[in-house]
Amino acid sequence: MSFSTLDYVVLMAYILIIISVGLWVSRNKGGKKKNASEYFIADKSLSWWVIGTSLIASNISAEQFIAMSGSGYAIGMGIASYEFMAALTLIIVAVFFLPIFLKMGIYTMPEFLEQRYDKRVKTVMAIFWLIVFVFVNLASILYLGALTVKNVLFEGQNLLISGVVVDPLWIGIIVLGLLAASFAIFGGLKAVAVTDVVQVVFLIGGGLVTTYVALKALGHGNPLDGFITLTRDHKDHFDMVLTKGQHMIADGKGGSKDAYMDLPGISVLVGGLWIANLYYWGCNQFIIQRALAAKSINEAQKGLVFAGFLKLLLPLIVVIPGIVAFALNADISKPDEAYPWLLSNIVPTGIKGLAFAALVAAIIGAVAGMLNSISTIFTMDIYKGFINKKASQNNLVLTGRISAGVVLIIAFPIAIMLQNLDQAFQFIQEFTGFVSPGALAIFLLGFFWKKASANGALLAALGTFIFSVALKFLAPEIPFMDRMGIVFILCVLVMVVTAYAEGNKPSDKAIIITPDLFKTTTRFKVSAALICLFLIVIYTIWW
Repeated sequence: MSFSTLDYVVLMAYILIIISVGLWVSRNKGGKKKNASEYFIADKSLSWWVIGTSLIASNISAEQFIAMSGSGYAIGMGIASYEFMAALTLIIVAVFFLPIFLKMGIYTMPEFLEQRYDKRVKTVMAIFWLIVFVFVNLASILYLGALTVKNVLFEGQNLLISGVVVDPLWIGIIVLGLLAASFAIFGGLKAVAVTDVVQVVFLIGGGLVTTYVALKALGHGNPLDGFITLTRDHKDHFDMVLTKGQHMIADGKGGSKDAYMDLPGISVLVGGLWIANLYYWGCNQFIIQRALAAKSINEAQKGLVFAGFLKLLLPLIVVIPGIVAFALNADISKPDEAYPWLLSNIVPTGIKGLAFAALVAAIIGAVAGMLNSISTIFTMDIYKGFINKKASQNNLVLTGRISAGVVLIIAFPIAIMLQNLDQAFQFIQEFTGFVSPGALAIFLLGFFWKKASANGALLAALGTFIFSVALKFLAPEIPFMDRMGIVFILCVLVMVVTAYAEGNKPSDKAIIITPDLFKTTTRFKVSAALICLFLIVIYTIWW
């Protein structure tokens, strides 16, 4: 990509703004040091608009821009179901999950498991989440983000510095990590959340500009004509529900596979995608921590519904550009090159810097959020729970900062090593899918079934791996999403059978549910109804 001086100025301006905002929020006001509540859950001070934007900034990383645009190029709007269904999931989480979490006053998801089940369940899941967050999620965000920077900014080429060949991937991993750490480690969740507002401005602003320019090119100067042309001439790319054999895509091994195996028709709307979404948005520390830091339940719910509206916008930013690249007959060797091709060949000088800043914003936001979540779980569930039960507030904050720095150092070499793995991203996604059915079963039954027991939860945590691996190898013809749905049902059955085997008695730690717990405001109900109406219209038009 040929960057002009103006492009570099825009990119550097973004970096300076984000670091300045992060350091400003991170400062100790009046010389007063932060306590644990301020550092890990922003002293429960976040407003709805901060929560909503922070959720999106943490959720969207560079792979969404690249991979979802690539999927848009290959199969079309069908991949947007991930975004559209997430908007609906956020409403459900806001109504049925958040009131319980906020009522219990927890810092972390493992803390909920201890209050509802016992310390064994908390410890098992805390250790699991730390391993996955550090060795899988954080490392993969850094690797895929740096790979995107290398491919877009340096066109995949190595650098020659003072006669030494240097891989930009390594530099990208370290620089992106340090940029995120510059405010995430010192400022805690509030610094992450406030800077996320700036990240989302660049993310959405730069993304919309790219889409506008792409549609304008397709419409010969008129973006509306470009969109009309796109929907008229490429109707098969606007099918939201795929059929078997409709699209064949690369399998990453030199062959091809049916896209139906990844997006199995109607099952996307009523099957396994619900498992992945409810787990990710409702039980994942990395995401839900923002809502735990809300001023009130009302602010938290407004934040989630705001994030839902932003989710409805994202396909326009990350999917439509890929379809446009397909319509323009982009000269690329694989779908994931669609977005970089647009930036290199369609986006004009000056706008490239803004579009690239959107990619960098997505990466830094995700890395910063992950660092904060890892340090919160380690400090509050492992350090305070087992190492130093009487730790002072200053000690907890210091431990959080040190642990965030340590895991970043650990993640650097792991991220670099991921380049040696074939299909690393697909492996990561599938590994996470092994866990989400059992974890969701543990949370849902913990919420709404008084007889759910700690032993049943432990068996479900073990069963989710066993069932997933067994189905993967014994029934490989079952689509990935359908497999998650089956494993979820099996894990629920395990917990039910265990409860009856233990005497079918209500747990002493059962959550007391009252009707007023799930009350919402009229404004929330109207917003939720608008999201549902939008989805009905979209799926009716592009079924």
